[in-house]
Amino acid sequence: MALVLALAVFLWGLGHVLKMPTSARILMLGLLYIAVLAATIVLPIGHPLREALGGSSMEWLVVGLLAALVWGYAKGLKRLRSYVRPENKAQTANGDSQTELERNARHIVLREIGGPGQKRLKEARVLVIGAGGLGSPALQYLAAAGVGTIGVIDDDVVENSNLQRQVIHTDDSIGLPKVFSAERAMTRQNPFISVRPYNRRLTADIADKLFADYDLILDGTDDVETRYLVNETAVRAGIPLISAAISQWEGQISVFDPSRDAPCYACVFPNPAADGLAPSCAEGGVLGPLPGVIGAMMAVEAIKLIAGTGENLMGRMLIYDALYSETRSIGVKRRSDCRVCSNL
Repeated sequence: MALVLALAVFLWGLGHVLKMPTSARILMLGLLYIAVLAATIVLPIGHPLREALGGSSMEWLVVGLLAALVWGYAKGLKRLRSYVRPENKAQTANGDSQTELERNARHIVLREIGGPGQKRLKEARVLVIGAGGLGSPALQYLAAAGVGTIGVIDDDVVENSNLQRQVIHTDDSIGLPKVFSAERAMTRQNPFISVRPYNRRLTADIADKLFADYDLILDGTDDVETRYLVNETAVRAGIPLISAAISQWEGQISVFDPSRDAPCYACVFPNPAADGLAPSCAEGGVLGPLPGVIGAMMAVEAIKLIAGTGENLMGRMLIYDALYSETRSIGVKRRSDCRVCSNL
């Protein structure tokens, strides 16, 4: 076998010196392999040439099989790369590194997103209110998806009791402000994005100026006052709002945008829930994976809105019951008497 391998190397080198195309050199090696395999099959056992070639055809059949697998893998990889449309390949000339393109390849080959959609994701500016249960998965998936600028505002610090569900934080983050813990995780996940952490509470005196820097708002807070403030500010700015909430075993999510004739949050919930009807996670408990399910849905809706694809949840509210494995979708409409958006 060593003699055949040496001959194969010689033929390949000769082809290189003679500047033969790669296909011709591969053909020479193929003919050599067929001749060797034929000799081990046709020649009688004990024949000197057959013995010099290893004595058995089984070894050469295995070599041929391995070569066929390598060739098939290379051809398949080349075919997969050919699916990338021309406008997607051109992104490298516009500043995207090859590493970044490879990272986002599964998005780019999606017909509904492609290169243009991924470019919109990179140019998007998304603000996430809260880095807790819902914010954690939403932030992680937005970062992984290549959303170019992600802001996160929260005035809380990581506590041990958070780690059961707030998966962006780790044990060594306990005591660290959540926005900085989230920033660290997101930039480790994707160094090609920009993260803007705001370690403070969202208040009326900063909301308008803060929202003006973003194209899309995600609200995953569990504070009623903040929810209404986020909605009012988003309506004034004409920015779509993806809002979600969880409690115990159930979660809900919708997209609010009166500028596109969808209701605002106050249209659906004109008044806060009465005391005791919507207990906090600390009071009523919450299933650990539930925020991950709903938070990932928030990221999905954000990606669709930014890329301009699919059907979003404007005018609909999705309700997920994890205890009974049920999902319901209900229609929601604008209210003509809404105190927030009726004058639009």
